[in-house]
Amino acid sequence: MDSLSGISVFVQVAETRSFTEAGRLLGVSSSAVGKSVARTEARLGVRLFHRSTRSITLTAEGALVLDRCRRILGELEAAEAELSDAAGSPRGRLRISTPQLSGLMMPALDGFMAQYPDIELDVDLSDRMVDVIEEGFDAVIRTGVQHDSRLVSRRLGSCGQVLVASPAYLARHGVPAHPSELVRHACLLHKFPASGKLEAWPFRLGEGEAPPDLPPTFVANTIEVLGFLALQDKGLTFVPTFLVRDALASGALRTVLDDFLDQTVTFWILWPASRYASPKLRVFIDYVGEHLQI
Repeated sequence: MDSLSGISVFVQVAETRSFTEAGRLLGVSSSAVGKSVARTEARLGVRLFHRSTRSITLTAEGALVLDRCRRILGELEAAEAELSDAAGSPRGRLRISTPQLSGLMMPALDGFMAQYPDIELDVDLSDRMVDVIEEGFDAVIRTGVQHDSRLVSRRLGSCGQVLVASPAYLARHGVPAHPSELVRHACLLHKFPASGKLEAWPFRLGEGEAPPDLPPTFVANTIEVLGFLALQDKGLTFVPTFLVRDALASGALRTVLDDFLDQTVTFWILWPASRYASPKLRVFIDYVGEHLQI
């Protein structure tokens, strides 16, 4: 059993890149973590980590061992899950990554916690494009087309995207009748966190028409900020309908240039194909698929 304990410690260090953080998550001291890793290295006869005063990185041998150790822990988790199924409700820790859309995500996460109190959620709520496998996530929620063959995916739903502004803003600056008129408007733009590139507004234009050069009045790497500013009469922004559903219904925001736009955004939940889909993960996938209000 000491070997299994060493495997768990090694995987936690590999995923957090920190003895201190691994110790915090495991409930032991960083020195105990260091000693456990040293014992594992001595037993295997290889160095698993490159250590410096500032960072910890896997060696080539460590990366190979990490893959095998995750499989071992996955099999152990599968065995525990089968016993858990017989004993009662799903339990344990789930590490999840979701977009930084608290208004969309938190009602579903809150409801899940209420229904499954024995499952502990560790949520990375950000627009960072995480590496599901390397960073040890159980599942992630993402938008757009998915190409990672290491992952299994399930579609959660789709919604349209709209260009919106407040009635007060449009009264002061006029309602644009064509995308070319946007060069004279305040544009609230989204920047992709991974690439730093601005998200283009996908207008359907006539042959030979160039897309407008949108003034970057305000740029942010999360769309919730853009919706807030549009409500404060600060300009036009292009966002998914779920973000502005209530504001559109109440008249606090209006859509513009609808005839030039036709785009949807699709949400997916993804999890490692090589990892056993434990009861706690299965109920999370099913719950989010049913309750996420896209």
